[in-house]
Amino acid sequence: MTRLLIIGSLEAELGQAARIATSRGARLRQADGVTSGIAMARGEGFDLILCDVLHDVAWLVSCLEAERIACPVVACGRNQDASAAVRAIQAGAKEFLPLPPDAELIAAMLQAAAGEADTPVHRDPAMAAVLKRAEGVARAEASVLITGESGTGKEVLARHIHRHSRRADRPFVALNCAALPEALLESELFGHEKGAFSGAVAARRGKFEQADGGTLLLDEIGEMDPRLQAKILRALQEREIDRLGGAGPVKVDVRILAATNRDLAAEVAAGRFREDLFFRLNVVALRVPALRDRPDDILPIAEHFARRYAEANGIPLRRFSPAARAALLGHAWSGNVRELENTVHRAVLLAEGDEIGAEAVELHVPAPRPAAAAPALAAAQPARAIGVAALVGRRMEEVERDLILETLTHCLGNRTRAAEILGISIRTLRNKLHEYRATGAPVPMAPGQMPVAPFPYAQLG
Repeated sequence: MTRLLIIGSLEAELGQAARIATSRGARLRQADGVTSGIAMARGEGFDLILCDVLHDVAWLVSCLEAERIACPVVACGRNQDASAAVRAIQAGAKEFLPLPPDAELIAAMLQAAAGEADTPVHRDPAMAAVLKRAEGVARAEASVLITGESGTGKEVLARHIHRHSRRADRPFVALNCAALPEALLESELFGHEKGAFSGAVAARRGKFEQADGGTLLLDEIGEMDPRLQAKILRALQEREIDRLGGAGPVKVDVRILAATNRDLAAEVAAGRFREDLFFRLNVVALRVPALRDRPDDILPIAEHFARRYAEANGIPLRRFSPAARAALLGHAWSGNVRELENTVHRAVLLAEGDEIGAEAVELHVPAPRPAAAAPALAAAQPARAIGVAALVGRRMEEVERDLILETLTHCLGNRTRAAEILGISIRTLRNKLHEYRATGAPVPMAPGQMPVAPFPYAQLG
């Protein structure tokens, strides 16, 4: 069920939008102005906000970003409000909804906000077996640990489990544990009271309370600090959490799904993950196979993304040519479904004519790694042959910075994937990026990623 906040009066066309949304299953809340709307967003959490352009949409977006409340904002107004619509989009509103509202457009917005457009697309027996097992355990209350390489669609599977569970009419809340530093992550999970730390200007409910009665996905849980792991374990065992600065525990009723691309058993053996939490999460284990291990899914998923991005960009739907299909089937897809999505999105935009040809399917081919068994041969080659000459005279810190930022750019801002390629932890990568950003270096951001929190939030702890 989509949690929807409407900011503005419900007496006229915006009221029509509210009635359409409610009829489509949205759980609706209304605020008369931006200030009260932000207070409700702190306390409840929403999947989508519709804001009348008569209100200050730019201030709404900036306040949400400052408090790291990741929620898309859609500006609403009559077609005559064209200048207000442009200002709202420039300020960061995701879309503009013309009034009177179109029922199908609102339905599409609600569907996108709830992640329903990302239902698993599959044809391969390997993925079919995973989905059958997932649907079999969906109605239970047990925790589920979802594993798989980066980009395989672990969150899509988690949403699929939620939709088939007895909690389907309650919130689904997801939090990427690798995307935030430890202090911020604790506040995001458990919430805080006003004045709990520098910058805590108002009380805020955390993800556990926002997901009360529903499902909470802890994505990339393998990156979580052991101290927070202990707090997660207590929340699972006692079914209660402690807000930062709170006077007492808060009862919560949440089903936990956890996802990771790490081998948590190996992390336990290495002392980086709590064994008791691992067993608590690993009641049911589901592994999403890599795309290369389910080749029958490549073309159906590619066609799915081709339809999506053709519609999103107002482009006629084109089919893949035989040569393009062969190129897609012959690629290794080390980035899995995420890489396939980016490739298809680019192909939809580049294609000319009646088909998406092979020339529009730009595939990334990883550079071959130098053979470890031939160091003497490498040493015997001129420096320019192995690309070292261009680095002579530069500081190690500069070379490292350029390598990290170029890798992040190549991964379209995906920090988890970049850390995998670089062979470092996501925490190390995040610390490096924080240093680079402090010096003014442009740091690539993933699509939809929220800007970095302002300085006061760095004082959490």
